[in-house]
Amino acid sequence: MKRLHVFSLQERPLALLLKERLRYEGIDCLLRNEELFSALGEIPFLECRPELWIIDEEMLPRARKLIEGWLREDEVHEAWTCPACGEKLEGQFDSCWKCGQERG
Repeated sequence: MKRLHVFSLQERPLALLLKERLRYEGIDCLLRNEELFSALGEIPFLECRPELWIIDEEMLPRARKLIEGWLREDEVHEAWTCPACGEKLEGQFDSCWKCGQERG
């Protein structure tokens, strides 16, 4: 078992999302320290950070590549205009909320 990534306390939802995305890709993993945020003050904050671990060490390179791609993908959110109705949308949306047209 190998540690893949350590998240900040604020990134806990992201850690849960990436764990599920890896499982969908067929990579067994677990999230450690998932509930330790409630113990802040009782134990050092660095020990409360969520950690994503890969069960099968042979899957580590593939998991790293996937995680890096997903994190890089999440950083780029360029706004776009719907080609069907002209609605201006934020970059994280893949389809128009107004007419349902998918991003080109």
